[in-house]
Amino acid sequence: MALLDPVNSALRRVPAWPVYICALLYAGWLFWLGVTGGLGADPVKKLEHAYGEAGLYLLIAGLCVTPLRRFAGLNLMKFRRAIGLACFFFITVHLLTWAVLDVQRLDRVWADIVKRPYITVGMAGFVLLLPLAVTSNNWSVRRLGPLWTKLHKLVYPAAILGGVHYVMLVKGWQVRPLVFLAIVVFLVALRYVPRRRSRQAGTTRVARP
Repeated sequence: MALLDPVNSALRRVPAWPVYICALLYAGWLFWLGVTGGLGADPVKKLEHAYGEAGLYLLIAGLCVTPLRRFAGLNLMKFRRAIGLACFFFITVHLLTWAVLDVQRLDRVWADIVKRPYITVGMAGFVLLLPLAVTSNNWSVRRLGPLWTKLHKLVYPAAILGGVHYVMLVKGWQVRPLVFLAIVVFLVALRYVPRRRSRQAGTTRVARP
């Protein structure tokens, strides 16, 4: 899309590493708020939820990259790996905050995973993201070849599980988690929208005289 060519050209000159720096700074700032009383009377729960929401925001941002390029012509592909790894980072610290600061006992952690459906669903989503994070490097892309693309499609069920986890986590049917889940399902469904044929392919050949 010619209109976005200058934007895409400028984005090619922007490095992806600031995504990692911003993720670390935001995570550290949240932790500092928890330590200094800036997260209220129950800082562990607030910190746990804040990390989880940050992971979900980044998960949605990562899912937006391909539709934006396909339907709007905005190319953010160079940032997708950084967004994905930042997402995995926040989901990991969300999990660690729950396990280490909230539950605090390994046997109770396993019991909660087994007995509480929303934790089971969330853990399933984390497990699906784990191989994606491990293989998010150039060596894995070269080593796995076409299998790498297929493997990274696990992000779609992982994203849906993350949205379901959020819906199940809150008490009652609240609008915000349902909106998050609807956005995730919509972005995943966009992958299955058929591509338009080019105009040249759609035109009929001129008959010879």
